[in-house]
Amino acid sequence: MKSLPIQPLGTQPAIGRRLRDLRQQRRLTMEQVAEFTGLTKGFLSRVERDLTSPSVASLVALCQVLGVPPGEVLDSAETALVRLEDAPRVSLGGEGITEQLVTPPGQRELRIIRAVVAPGGSGEADLYTMDCSVESLHVIEGPFVLVMQDEDLALRSGDTVTFPGTEPHSWRNPGAQAAVVLWILAGHRAR
Repeated sequence: MKSLPIQPLGTQPAIGRRLRDLRQQRRLTMEQVAEFTGLTKGFLSRVERDLTSPSVASLVALCQVLGVPPGEVLDSAETALVRLEDAPRVSLGGEGITEQLVTPPGQRELRIIRAVVAPGGSGEADLYTMDCSVESLHVIEGPFVLVMQDEDLALRSGDTVTFPGTEPHSWRNPGAQAAVVLWILAGHRAR
C-alpha cells in the first residue's frame, strides 16, 4: 500500500477567523467574551486577526464560552486555492510521469493528484493499492489504461473510473501523446 508523502504545512491554521465567526454567530461582543473568559479585549482582537495564537488553556476557555469543542475550531475546513504552478510535486512511482498534489498538503480526506504521463509511461509492474477508502481516476486528455487484477480498462478523454482503495492496480499510457489524468483519493483506509 502506498501513502502519499504529505509535507508539513509552513503556516499555522487560521483559527482566529473561525473564533471570530463563531463569536459573531452567537451574537457575542468581544467585551462579553473577554469578561466570560478573563482574557483581555486586546488579546482577543489579536487572536481574531490571527496575529497571535491562543495557548491551549485560552483556546479551551474560548471554546467553552462559544459552545464548541476545541477540535472543531482546529479542524474546520478552509477554502484553499492551490495554483498549478505552486502545487508541490509528488512521486508515487512509475516511469514517464510527473505528478503534482493540487489539493492543500494538509488536506487528508480528499487528495487530488494531477499527472502528466509521457507516451509509453507506465506504473510499476507489481500492482499496488493506495492509502485511501475510495480512488477515482479521471482522464483529462489522451488515452490511458488502468491495469486491474482481472482486466485492463482502456480509458479516453473524459472517462472516469472509481474503485475501492483496496483494489490493486497499475497504469500505462499506450498512446503517442501525453496523457493528463487526475487521481482522486478519498478518505483513509482502516488499518
